Amino acid sequence: MPETTELNKHNKTDYPPMHTAEHILNQTMVRMFGCPRSMNAHIERKKSKCDYLLPRAPLPEEVAEIELRVNQIIAQNLPVSIEISSLEEAAKVADLSKLPADAPSTVRLVRVGDYDTCACIGDHVDNTSEIGQFKILSHDYADGRWRLRFRLENSPYGND
Repeated sequence: MPETTELNKHNKTDYPPMHTAEHILNQTMVRMFGCPRSMNAHIERKKSKCDYLLPRAPLPEEVAEIELRVNQIIAQNLPVSIEISSLEEAAKVADLSKLPADAPSTVRLVRVGDYDTCACIGDHVDNTSEIGQFKILSHDYADGRWRLRFRLENSPYGND
């Protein structure tokens, strides 16, 4: 009898370009600030927001650098791939701290080229060329939490 993989059900429909851009943004924040991935994210088609735990607000030049780096990764036309992995193997390449307590023994890993790998059950593009341009709309900082609002422009998927 063939083994079947059981994953947690996804409770919403994602806009693949924005969701994939969130992965790139998260990895960019980890690399630039040494912080965890977003603690809270609200990902929508027209605009999205992510909250990060940071000891200080990023400087204006750092905010510009975040936008630049995310767009540089998008422009590399990286493949986005999915694989099923055991929790043990996934823990070697991804932060699994956000998995629910009842997570099955296998997880779905999403890889954005060799830039980012994380456990995720959402919808993604097949290649970063499908994302469009990442644009930071606004940001604010309070009580150790930096909130970033962003959108995508010129996505082949459309933004309406």
